[in-house]
Amino acid sequence: MLNTIHTKVESGERITREEGLFLLRDAPLLELAPLAMATRWRLNPEHRVTFVIDTNLNYTNTCDAFCAFCAFYRTPGQQGEYTYTIAQMMEQFARARELGCTTVLLQGGLNKEIPFDYYTDLVRETRSRFPDIHPHFFSAPEVMKMTEVSGLSLDDVIARLYDAGLRSIPGGGAEILTDRVKQEISRLWPKGTTKDWVDVHRAAHRGGMRSTATMMYGHVETDQDVIEHLDIVRDLQDETGGFTAFIPWSYKRDQNPLARRVMSEAGPNRYLRMIAVSRIYLDNIQHVQASWFSEGKKTGVVALHFGGDDFGGTIFDENVMQEAGFYNRTTIDETIALIRDAGFTPAQRTTLYEIVREFAPSHAAA
Repeated sequence: MLNTIHTKVESGERITREEGLFLLRDAPLLELAPLAMATRWRLNPEHRVTFVIDTNLNYTNTCDAFCAFCAFYRTPGQQGEYTYTIAQMMEQFARARELGCTTVLLQGGLNKEIPFDYYTDLVRETRSRFPDIHPHFFSAPEVMKMTEVSGLSLDDVIARLYDAGLRSIPGGGAEILTDRVKQEISRLWPKGTTKDWVDVHRAAHRGGMRSTATMMYGHVETDQDVIEHLDIVRDLQDETGGFTAFIPWSYKRDQNPLARRVMSEAGPNRYLRMIAVSRIYLDNIQHVQASWFSEGKKTGVVALHFGGDDFGGTIFDENVMQEAGFYNRTTIDETIALIRDAGFTPAQRTTLYEIVREFAPSHAAA
């Protein structure tokens, strides 16, 4: 089967679910690297790796989903619960601009006490006060919560967010796109079904927005679940063409109830396999993000040789994974150095993958 897959990849032919499952389960790890890089070079022939200067902020940690994998959420009235006003969020955005951020990725808990106008006003104020910052706001479950609190249809919610100035949404809330897994990892079902996530991204693409697709693996999913997830993403991209990138990361087990069932984390080899298989399988999504953040800097650099062409963001602030006991930070200079050390040319990008500036491939060349 590996020879058949080699032939397909070299000719740009799509692999099947069965072939994807073989790569995920049985193919030697080092055989995946050249296969993934062949797809990477076909879709991104430039010898560069991109990154964005960004930060991840949160407007509320109050949430009624109670996901078993999450250490971030607080229940109403619980110590440490917060919901920031728009003015308070503008103070945080001002700090992000001082740090040079061109993107703010903003997500929060599912808080039924927040009215819909808060979300549109937040986008509108961000656009007005910080026109140099791209608002990359609100995951699919948050958008579904907006339909609940507003009584509006999904298309109407998207249209009003678009009118306020929102042009892209992150892929959070996907976890694994099978309802069996979602039921197991969200203690109060449903946080959101697979259909909900797909419907939100389809509506966003239809409404003129772009989005990322994500996957959080390494908990209760099977290999078949992973391939089903990739298949759903690939099918939706065939339909809409709205995904800019695919971003997988592994579950972190500290400080959350799911850790009682998941005895260990996935590890670097599984991550490299996931990056490579994602790159080969998702032949219609231009970019796959190799993460220095979620998997560690050494693993992130190696992943650039397993099909990743993007190094994510600088992520100056981040709270969700930090609450799960995982802390990792970088600087702009270190991000550039890591990409250079991997043998690529660093390039700063926007959220929508427009190149802002390209750096010399090495200090010696500079």
